[in-house]
Amino acid sequence: MSGHSKWATIKHKKGVQDAKRGQAFTKLIRELTVAARHGGGEPGVNPRLRLAIEKAREANMPKENIEKAIKRGTGELEGVSYEEVTYEAYGPGGVALYIEALTDNRNRTTAEIRNLLTKKGGSIAGAGSTAWLFHKRGYIMVDRGAIEEERLMNTVLEAGAEDLKTEGTSFEITTDPKVLEHVKGALAQAKIVPVSAELTMLPTSTVRVEGHAAKQVLDLIELLEEHDDVQHVYANFDIPDEILAQAV
Repeated sequence: MSGHSKWATIKHKKGVQDAKRGQAFTKLIRELTVAARHGGGEPGVNPRLRLAIEKAREANMPKENIEKAIKRGTGELEGVSYEEVTYEAYGPGGVALYIEALTDNRNRTTAEIRNLLTKKGGSIAGAGSTAWLFHKRGYIMVDRGAIEEERLMNTVLEAGAEDLKTEGTSFEITTDPKVLEHVKGALAQAKIVPVSAELTMLPTSTVRVEGHAAKQVLDLIELLEEHDDVQHVYANFDIPDEILAQAV
């Protein structure tokens, strides 16, 4: 899981510095709309929508934009209908990829994703090729300087977390998806502010990638994440810290 946590830290830092706020808003609006369409417009009973709202607020999205996106999802306002699509693929060095997208044109998106993969030495794989290498988990990152490990461990394990590990300058907490909100609540009650908290797909095993192949993998993931339709890219790489650091 080290690959995931290191990349999650880097993406958070890049997100704070990201000037492409318009693109970030586009992805968040789509997620708000789809979450509301599937689970209703009330965040109190729709965990996916609640997480989407939190992400939108973290990005400083105006309240009006959030409300309009939710209303499009519930049908109160007219809007584009987005379809959820997943792609399984391989990148350089045999790295497994699992890509989640929201699109209004599956054929267009599929062709564009295939093209991006080919450009960077990757390829689309058949259904079931890589999905089995990932499992959905709640994932929370806390800065090591924010709290003592023992206090954090007691707080999260009592709240139902599965595990807590130290990775570099961060603590990483994993949970069953169903108890992520409960663990977040316990942290809030203990006045512990996480760096990030999300539902994610964690790899069950990793592939070590170094040198030129490692740079290719990171370039490919960044290219995929910049695509308007792509919401999340998950990968099972394990890349040396010095190469990851250059990605910031």
